[in-house]
Amino acid sequence: MSLGYAEKLSFLEDVGNVGMTEYFDSPKVLQEKIERLAMMIQKSKHLVVFTGAGISTSCGIPDFRGPKGIWTLQKEGKVLPEASLPFHRATPSMTHMALVELEKAGFLKFLISQNIDGLHLRSGIPREKLAELHGDSFMERCPSCGIEYMKDFEIETIGLKETARRCSKVGCGSRLKDTVLDWEDALPPKEMNPAERHCKMADVVLCLGTSLQITPACNLPLKSLKGGGKIVIVNLQKTPKDKKASLLIHGLVDKVIAGVMEFLSLQIPPFIRIDLLQTIFTQALSLDKKYVNWTLTVTSIHGNRAPLPFIKSVEVSFSEYQNMKATVLDKQPLQLKRRTVKSANPFNIMMKLNFSDGCKCSSAEIKIPIDFKISAHVFNDDKDSILQNLRESAIVDPSCGQTAVIEKKVIMVPKSEIMVHAIVTNIVKFETTCGDLKRKYEGFNGIIPSRKRSNGRRPRVVNGR
Repeated sequence: MSLGYAEKLSFLEDVGNVGMTEYFDSPKVLQEKIERLAMMIQKSKHLVVFTGAGISTSCGIPDFRGPKGIWTLQKEGKVLPEASLPFHRATPSMTHMALVELEKAGFLKFLISQNIDGLHLRSGIPREKLAELHGDSFMERCPSCGIEYMKDFEIETIGLKETARRCSKVGCGSRLKDTVLDWEDALPPKEMNPAERHCKMADVVLCLGTSLQITPACNLPLKSLKGGGKIVIVNLQKTPKDKKASLLIHGLVDKVIAGVMEFLSLQIPPFIRIDLLQTIFTQALSLDKKYVNWTLTVTSIHGNRAPLPFIKSVEVSFSEYQNMKATVLDKQPLQLKRRTVKSANPFNIMMKLNFSDGCKCSSAEIKIPIDFKISAHVFNDDKDSILQNLRESAIVDPSCGQTAVIEKKVIMVPKSEIMVHAIVTNIVKFETTCGDLKRKYEGFNGIIPSRKRSNGRRPRVVNGR
């Protein structure tokens, strides 16, 4: 169970101003400011966006300093809020996805975030155009070779500590470290240097949902001023940098960005979440060579010891003519062991994957053909193309639960066939109608029905610091 980022941080008595008053521009003033911002973006040559916790509150992740922020409630001696969904199942907001479209359209040149929720990467922002100043709760980094590993589960530590996993690069094998900073940790040059460089180049720095109190990050937008750049701040509370801004907008970030996208005639793309798991079918002859002892393991692509957080249980059944009893696997590691006569005909294993809370459909089904004749056939299909086709099919048919095999490999000793399956577990479409913002297919009161496809306590978590 996660204790949440705020509870993992070292104690700090003075965390800055909290519980600050929220201000809202009138509808008329807000619309005028939205149009002005849109024109600034349209004319910009080098737009940099700087984000804080305020862009993720609509995702169900509490902030720190707002009226219901973690530190505000702690100071008032009140009970902390529970996250509205498991942290690892949080989905990007309308603003997250709008930034993806702005990048694709050529407006957004670089994105700087103080958030540790991983939603910018999950939304589709290219890693090379993103600086995560305070780290990422879902990322591990190898201190030796620098390879980054994005996980589908929250890393158990913060403070750049060693984790239980090792680098998989051939010849390396170093112990991985988490990437989330504690108070005493310096901002990593790998993130800070490009952030500073792009701010110096920026003609517009757009600050979204941040109180601009945490140094040295909060001073980055000011780097643009020397070169004639302008700062825009969209936040409900006043910030220490307001006097430096060319435009101040007091409004909900999602509403402001939705208005900007409408003015620019840009569509906010849907968010399609695809989760991965692997099935490992291992076989060996019995000593008398009359039977095949086989094992089916359903596991994380990050290794057998890594959790598989989006799976609650797996219902396993077999072809009708097989005299094998169905079973339910509900304890990880998910593993089934059986024995079959060597002369058995090929058969299929059907698996119904029951999803955990936070998925937008209840289950999906995959089929694994078994014939005990493992070949060294190489799976040559392009993984990126398969994933793109899966996303496109999910947009057309948003019932969720679509699956595809994206990788298949064979190990001869012991005889094993490993298949990596991609599964659509979340679909979020965004609509703006007469100023109202909607997340279609969101919310847990109405779970989308499961979809069948055949082929090969909740954490208190907040963003930033």
